[in-house]
Amino acid sequence: MTTATDPYRLLGRGYADVRRPDPRIARCLYAALGDAATVLNVGAGAGSYEPGDRHVLAVEPSATMLGQRHPGSAPAVRAVAEALPCADDGFDVAVAWLTVHHWRDPAAGLAELRRVSRRQVVLTWDVEIMARYWLVADYLPEIAERERGLATLDAVIDGLTTPGRRVDVQAVDVPWDCTDGFLAAYWRRPHHYLDAAVRAGMSGVASLPDTVVRPALARLADDLRTGAWHRHHRDLSGRDSLDVGYRLVVAS
Repeated sequence: MTTATDPYRLLGRGYADVRRPDPRIARCLYAALGDAATVLNVGAGAGSYEPGDRHVLAVEPSATMLGQRHPGSAPAVRAVAEALPCADDGFDVAVAWLTVHHWRDPAAGLAELRRVSRRQVVLTWDVEIMARYWLVADYLPEIAERERGLATLDAVIDGLTTPGRRVDVQAVDVPWDCTDGFLAAYWRRPHHYLDAAVRAGMSGVASLPDTVVRPALARLADDLRTGAWHRHHRDLSGRDSLDVGYRLVVAS
């Protein structure tokens, strides 16, 4: 889930341990594949959400991430999204799960997805909705400030929209006990954000300087200790899932 440089050389250690696919999210992603028999997984990382019932080729530039792929995972090649080593229309579908914001040139990478596949399925997020998520709004607004400069929902839609093609967008709600430790996975379990190993799987947090993260987490820890967090977010306690801005973009 990186570009030619490898920020995951440090950030990605132990990534596979905390970014375990959630079966409910997997069902949503797999449904978007339709009847595709061949799948190109771009920015494949450690192999999350690779369907086992289709022919998959993984593309990932980070050696750190490739080294965490489990035995029996789909074959993988080391390459970047902007220069996919694949023939035109070589795949039924190309997917990119929470990776486009790491690409050096998102527009070029999305054009490559269109070139090599007849259908594209991209999981990204709406940064303005994410900015209202309590972790971002109350403790780490720097996440939204940083990610407004990255390629999120609007850039993905623009990059996949061409004449004669249909682009659909659907919300992907996050279950309260989500097993995939991405940024908003712990919206009802705030104490998990105090765990450094958990935060290492969240590039939005791990990419910020410690001088920003440390005092923010100290405030969160204090709010949990005093009960202030639970009083302020009591409306979350009875919810099974939450829309925190994750969006699935399907182009065909």
